[in-house]
Amino acid sequence: MLTLNACSSSGPERSDEESSAIHLQLGLRYLNLGRLSEAKSNLKKSLSLDSHNAEAHNALAVLSERLKQYDEAEEHYEDALNIDSGDLSALNNYGRFLCERGEYDKGMSHLKDALANPLNDRLWLALTNAGRCESEKGNLLEAEAYFRQALQYQPNYAPVLLEMQKLSYKKGDYWAAKGFMERYLATSQHSSESLWYAYQTERALGNAAAANDLKKQLFDKFPLSDEAKKLITDQTAH
Repeated sequence: MLTLNACSSSGPERSDEESSAIHLQLGLRYLNLGRLSEAKSNLKKSLSLDSHNAEAHNALAVLSERLKQYDEAEEHYEDALNIDSGDLSALNNYGRFLCERGEYDKGMSHLKDALANPLNDRLWLALTNAGRCESEKGNLLEAEAYFRQALQYQPNYAPVLLEMQKLSYKKGDYWAAKGFMERYLATSQHSSESLWYAYQTERALGNAAAANDLKKQLFDKFPLSDEAKKLITDQTAH
């Protein structure tokens, strides 16, 4: 769960800080549209005008992640937090980034800082990332506690519903996994990951027809996904 913020300014004569904010906003729009080259150009321009723009560093970190330039991403996250240690977006994004790379303790430290900030009005983002971090560590009880807290703030938040679907399946609570899958589908469309867990859940419940339909959807919609390859491997092995 990554977060990005932006502001804008206008006027006949702009300071470097105002121009930096405008290029930041443009960069974020291009980033959201997937136009990464234009995003990078504007975000770099934003920093050239104001090297202390923490939001621009945070946005460039996210862009660097998408470009798989992970060393650059880490540098920009560090720069963002050195400039503004309380930047909630950077704390959340960097915490997630570190947990995804196995630096669980450091990642959780940033996520806990985000959770402890009284100005954080989107706690479900950091709670979801904290739950994912604990889940990756194998701490399913702690992960579930974070996920359930996230759902208290945002009951229809698709990413945490998917996480609860996965966690319930891992615990062997297949009816709960099915329930969370249905709640997830009420707010979002299937991904390759959700289809894989839905297929495994229906198979575990003995619902062969439903399982086969989900398997067909996975192959039809996401034939090159890791989950589709995993199913092919499993079928070959058996």
